[in-house]
Amino acid sequence: MKKIVIVGGVAGGATAAARLRRLTEKDEIIIFERGEYISFANCGLPYYIGEVIQDRNKLLVQTVEGMAKRFHLDIRNLSEVTAINRDQKTVTVKNLRTGEEYEEAYDTLILSPGARPMVPPIPGIEEANALFTLRNIPDTDQIKAYVDQQKPKSAVVIGGGFIGVEMAENLTERGVEVTLVEMANQVMAPIDYEMAAIVHAHMKEHGVHLILEDGVKAFENNGRRIILNSGRTLETDMIILAIGVQPESQLAKEAGLELGVRGTIKVNECLQTSDPNIYAIGDVIEVKNYIHGFETFVPLAWPANRQGRLVADHIHGYDVKYNGTLGTSIAKIFDLTVAATGNNEKVLKQYGIPYEVVHVHPMSHASYYPNAAQMTLKLIFEKETGKIYGAQAVGKEGVDKRIDVIATAIKGGLTVWDLPDLELSYAPPFSSAKDPVNIAGYAATNILDGTVETVQWHEIDEIVANGGTLIDVRTKKEYEQGHMKGALNIPLDELRERLLEIPKDETIYVTCQVGLRGYLAARILNENGFRAKNVDGGYKLYSSVFCTNH
Repeated sequence: MKKIVIVGGVAGGATAAARLRRLTEKDEIIIFERGEYISFANCGLPYYIGEVIQDRNKLLVQTVEGMAKRFHLDIRNLSEVTAINRDQKTVTVKNLRTGEEYEEAYDTLILSPGARPMVPPIPGIEEANALFTLRNIPDTDQIKAYVDQQKPKSAVVIGGGFIGVEMAENLTERGVEVTLVEMANQVMAPIDYEMAAIVHAHMKEHGVHLILEDGVKAFENNGRRIILNSGRTLETDMIILAIGVQPESQLAKEAGLELGVRGTIKVNECLQTSDPNIYAIGDVIEVKNYIHGFETFVPLAWPANRQGRLVADHIHGYDVKYNGTLGTSIAKIFDLTVAATGNNEKVLKQYGIPYEVVHVHPMSHASYYPNAAQMTLKLIFEKETGKIYGAQAVGKEGVDKRIDVIATAIKGGLTVWDLPDLELSYAPPFSSAKDPVNIAGYAATNILDGTVETVQWHEIDEIVANGGTLIDVRTKKEYEQGHMKGALNIPLDELRERLLEIPKDETIYVTCQVGLRGYLAARILNENGFRAKNVDGGYKLYSSVFCTNH
């Protein structure tokens, strides 16, 4: 019989405890949870504030009493572990109800304390009355009570990550006028800038005021006024601070356990810390990037749950390993779904890893079946091998399915060569005979096998400015509604008859609405002795970034 002590519940700790009990009835299992609630739906919190979820009890995945009874666990909530005494193999615990301190022995210790919202020492932050962070049930209750009772007319959300954009949406749905301030040039860091530009336009359409590339310098008037780094001032009734989270690793640090990037706890592939009797899981740990192997910090729910089960299995002698985090993520932003998996361009550039990119704009299902919606799907891959590095998608419908398929392909070791060969379910209400994933695979393999060369949305303006020839092969009407700077209009169906108008002694760049007609034009030109390159993603992608209308 072993005595296993778990610090922290929610995703990782609660999952580990339940799995440990399923594997044996003999071990003594104690969970210490600093908060009142042992297992709750973190990701549902903004939607309770927005009243999409109306029953608060639905946020409670397990109650202390229910989980303790079902799994025969000793659960001590409102109990904070304040020290790990590794030499004695004990933890020091403070009962937050009574203030009493005591020591509890362990044979194996699992750390699952999670992460906490970052609260930087901004001048005036201590005096700000209606300033909130969102991480747990008490935070949620505070925010919802404030919105319900004080009925704020305006709110400023600081930070454009998952919590920030979800809170911006849900407060807007409650009738609050929302301004979102983000220090980077985009919201939603897992996606790249041109994909985020689609999100920016959508948020603005729904009344959110976006302030990018600006941060908070100070709070004044008890948080009623915000001074930005640019000097701009904002008046507001409430503030949501959502600039990110940091791992709750102080306990581990004080115990002398080895730490990793951004103050995370360093673990091996079996999730053991530098002390083999102590495991760590969830938002507090350093993980390996699944594709490229570098150390990183990915605070998401799936990894925490998976790690909780693996730790329990390893404790019981199973030969299991955690192979790294892919970082698959998704968010609802008003009518849009935004999803990503793997590495984005920003990360690959940071590590100096070469890559190729392709953007396609397929329909979510057969275009002739009602309510089909266009999505933008981005695939990032290695040119030599076709290895998939990552994917991103933004659209109103079907985005989740496509990103999940590509995430599965990455885990299965498939390349872009395999994507056209995936036999995916098809009926008009659900997809097309060529699924968006197939289409992305075809577009990528066209690049790999040399059928087409492409240039990116951010390259074409400079090419044209330097004298390059750009031909827009859309119809005259489409062209007149908006086109790239310096583009000449030769509709695709007239191209063969007008080849004499096109110079043969230079590379010709072609574009259309989404990339397909541009690809066809590039093939026609190349077969007729020209060298042509297609602008990847077409005018749709370009205009989403530049909002150009010539």
